[in-house]
Amino acid sequence: MSGLPTARPAVFSVPPYVGGESRLDGVNRVIKLSSNEGAFGPPPGAIAALTEVAAIAHRYPDGGATSLRAAIGRRFCLDPARIVCGNGSDDLIALLIQSYGGPGTELVMSRHGFLIYEIAARLAGMNVRKAPERNLTADIDAMLAEVTPATRLVFLANPNNPTGSLVPASDVSRLRAELPPDVLLVLDAAYAEYVERADYDPGVELVDSGQNTVMTRTFSKMFGLGGVRLGWAYAPLAIVDVLNRTRMPFNVSGPAAAAGIAALDEPGWVERCRNHNTRARTELAARIERAGFRVWPSEANFLLADLETADRAAAADTHLRSRGIIVRQVAAYGLPQCLRITIGTDEECSTVADALDDFGQNHG
Repeated sequence: MSGLPTARPAVFSVPPYVGGESRLDGVNRVIKLSSNEGAFGPPPGAIAALTEVAAIAHRYPDGGATSLRAAIGRRFCLDPARIVCGNGSDDLIALLIQSYGGPGTELVMSRHGFLIYEIAARLAGMNVRKAPERNLTADIDAMLAEVTPATRLVFLANPNNPTGSLVPASDVSRLRAELPPDVLLVLDAAYAEYVERADYDPGVELVDSGQNTVMTRTFSKMFGLGGVRLGWAYAPLAIVDVLNRTRMPFNVSGPAAAAGIAALDEPGWVERCRNHNTRARTELAARIERAGFRVWPSEANFLLADLETADRAAAADTHLRSRGIIVRQVAAYGLPQCLRITIGTDEECSTVADALDDFGQNHG
């Protein structure tokens, strides 16, 4: 008989997730471009809402997030009864995997898809099958080829993190059409608000037209609320019922719900942020390329810069840190030669471009 509690073996098959850093030793003012956070922080209305709700922080929140679901429904023209809110979209992703996966089953994702899918799947005892990509973009045929009788979930981040690539709506529709009806397709649309392409759909149409598709969204990016943790899912009623049975009773705090409602109602916020992101992303990509580095096309609020080798990427990262700039090394995603750079303010983008230009000239 063991003298210590023993965790399930699956727990130790997963390395702890390491998020984007926020601090550098000896640096007072850090330019953090490592976590794909919104360039302008929370909307003013959300800040005011957080201040107001502090006075009633002793009260439990509405467990069903009724007002928040109604606000999401109004903003996106969706039925609130088909919306479930969570402690970030990560919360909902993990709940879907726990509810529909399990030992002996499989999850399919693209080679460079979001790490949380694999982490949550392995914790649930699932096997993970990764499909090769084309030009750092999910390959629908390759993903379908990975589906077996043991497959229970297929995850597609669209746009994808960390590559920024996008799969057109027609290809996503084909993916769903060719999946067995008992396989759940989860469309992670965390960066949907940044997309301007006409051939994109975050997943609403597929959720509305079938019973095996879920779309997840977040307030952490465009709406600047990563610190309060708030996300939501749009799903068929049967899947909503499952999520409401498996989530914790108060998985959305009162402050988070209040901030989310106010953020959705902020006039012109999405348009302002999207316009800035599109312009700044284009300008920063051009400057990085002039410095001598390849930049992969992106539809999100970040760029993936290719430094050609892992050693050169590490050296560039060290150089940026010496200038007080934190970006994200993405070796954990199988891209050790790349750096992911969040689109920040104009000043932040100019500073990181200057630093990369200097690196290219002196370390090329």
